[in-house]
Amino acid sequence: MDQDRAASFLEIVELPNGEIVLRRSDDDDSEEPLLTMKFSEEAKSYLEGEYLQVAKAMFDAGMKEVAELTQPQSSDDEVPENRVLH
Repeated sequence: MDQDRAASFLEIVELPNGEIVLRRSDDDDSEEPLLTMKFSEEAKSYLEGEYLQVAKAMFDAGMKEVAELTQPQSSDDEVPENRVLH
C-alpha cells in the first residue's frame, strides 16, 4: 500500500441513498468506500435518530480490532502451556 494512502484521514459520510460509509477523506465519489453500513428505517426509529452515533461507534470498534489484529505480537505476550489458573 502506498505510504501516503495509508496515512490519509478517514471520514464517515451518510450518502443520499442512506448508506453510511467509511472512506478516505481524499477519495472522490467514484472510489469504493472502505466500509459500508445501512440501518433499516425500523432501526433508525428505534435509535431515535442517533444511528449516526451508533455507526461511528461500530466503525471505531472495528478499526480498533483491526489495529490489534495487525500489530506484531511480542514473545512476552505468550502464555506458557503449563500455566495454572486458580
